[in-house]
Amino acid sequence: MFLHADTLSVTRGTRTVFSDVSFTAKAGEALLVVGPNGAGKTTLIRTIAGFIAPAAGSITLKGDDGDRNIAEQCHYVGHLTGIKANLSAAENLAFWATYLDGGDGSAIRDRVDEALLHFGLSALADYPAGLMSAGQKRRLGLARLSVATRPVWLLDEPTVSLDAASTELLSGLIRRHLAGGGLVIAATHLPLGLEDPAYLRLGRTAGHVAPEAKP
Repeated sequence: MFLHADTLSVTRGTRTVFSDVSFTAKAGEALLVVGPNGAGKTTLIRTIAGFIAPAAGSITLKGDDGDRNIAEQCHYVGHLTGIKANLSAAENLAFWATYLDGGDGSAIRDRVDEALLHFGLSALADYPAGLMSAGQKRRLGLARLSVATRPVWLLDEPTVSLDAASTELLSGLIRRHLAGGGLVIAATHLPLGLEDPAYLRLGRTAGHVAPEAKP
């Protein structure tokens, strides 16, 4: 499986955010999108997810069975946590597990329990999400990555509000996903603790994009 962007261009109003972006991200590999604020990192991730229509170019996801629908194959985690404040931590994850993957009650509970355990939230399983700290909410939002199977993870600044220990928990989850043949594209200002990721650097000048070996 691989995701390929070909001469991708995105405009917002009269401004060209970036243009002629081409890259390939392969299963088992992480592509980190780096660059200064305003370079278009968030816009690129949202475009791949299908929230923004490109002005030019194309994005394709191919598997052994041909083209795949990216929206049906991806987890998107943006700046917002995507949690419901009036539900408990466990109820939030059960919602995502049911909505995205389905399954019987016991299977969903097992997935929820494992996700809560991984992110150190087991003690808060029945705690209202709206009363959690910013870091706890962020961990809960990220925990939905492991309650439903999606081969493509699109992450926009996933370490926001995370301390060093929580960042390592996320890194471990990403490494496990890659080892299982998953694909990760992440916009980030910070290292994610991954071994030999690929990098795509978005430049300061509108329309300039250059892949580099290091951020």
